[in-house]
Amino acid sequence: MVSIEEVARAAEVSAATVSRALSGRGHVSAATRRRVEAVAQELGYVPSSAASSLASGRTRNVGVIVPFLDRWYFGTVLGGISEALMEHGYDITLYNVASVEATRQRIFDSFIHRRRVDGVVAVGMELDEVETATLAGLGIPVVAIGGPARGLPWIAIDDVAVARLATEHLIALGHRRIGHIGGDPLFDLDFHVPTRRRLGYEEALADAGIQPDAKLVEPGNFTIEGGYVAAKQLLGGPGRSVTAIFAGSDEMAIGAILAARDLGLRVPQDLSIIGIDGHDLGPFFGLTTVDQFPAAQGRSAARVILADLDGDATAPGQALPYELLVRSTTMAVPRTPAEPADDRGERGRQAHRA
Repeated sequence: MVSIEEVARAAEVSAATVSRALSGRGHVSAATRRRVEAVAQELGYVPSSAASSLASGRTRNVGVIVPFLDRWYFGTVLGGISEALMEHGYDITLYNVASVEATRQRIFDSFIHRRRVDGVVAVGMELDEVETATLAGLGIPVVAIGGPARGLPWIAIDDVAVARLATEHLIALGHRRIGHIGGDPLFDLDFHVPTRRRLGYEEALADAGIQPDAKLVEPGNFTIEGGYVAAKQLLGGPGRSVTAIFAGSDEMAIGAILAARDLGLRVPQDLSIIGIDGHDLGPFFGLTTVDQFPAAQGRSAARVILADLDGDATAPGQALPYELLVRSTTMAVPRTPAEPADDRGERGRQAHRA
């Protein structure tokens, strides 16, 4: 097995410089880092994680707690976290609470206390006072993704503002009968994202002088199938005629597109549809959406942890950017010859960033 001293001799630097260059910690010039990395790769050097942990007192491992593993958003955020941490030589330990209270309690009562991680990222989970105190007692960096967290650094988009932006885009295009596909009770946990997005939708309608109608709101489960079923209900029920749908996620919006097509409706000529996320499938469907940059959310959370480990204090909260991406699933409501032109549609097509 190749030793760190052999790499140092071949690269003509000290063993300490090799350690800094390969760990990503401490100051090393870019040229020296590239030379050390090239020599290490050529010699087949593999750093000893055990030795590194003993020397630094760190595990070079970050725990990530997520409520769902089979949802696109959480997987994409996790990918961003992993990418940023791997760049700095850190591994990930994944804790899936699976919406089971006993599992969640066991993670905080047992697993986290084993001190096998240097920091914790909680994705889409609102930590209660006991959980927050537990993590604070470990003396390790913690960051929450998804909403304000009492006593902890957090990063999040403004879900009310994002939903307002999506709904305002439809209103600017002349739509008045706007349906909403939101979250069922299973997803209205922790930071209450479905509730906040419905609130943004209703606020935008009210500001435009449109009375919100409960018959135009259907729950989904943040999946394509859920969006499909909800859209069928919105488009097929009595008194539910809509010209546009705002879906609380891109996957539900895609389900709505498929439902409209099965019902013989053209998108966007007969029905405009907008979502939230920035899903990878969005361009394929031409989906108009509000991109919340989930991979970047994960990278931002990882940077908060790494900065804290380096002794750099982190601001209590950080609002994240979002942007309206107008594609081909939304258009202005067709006017009759007697109707005056309205330039709001063009204004609604401009990209917004928080």
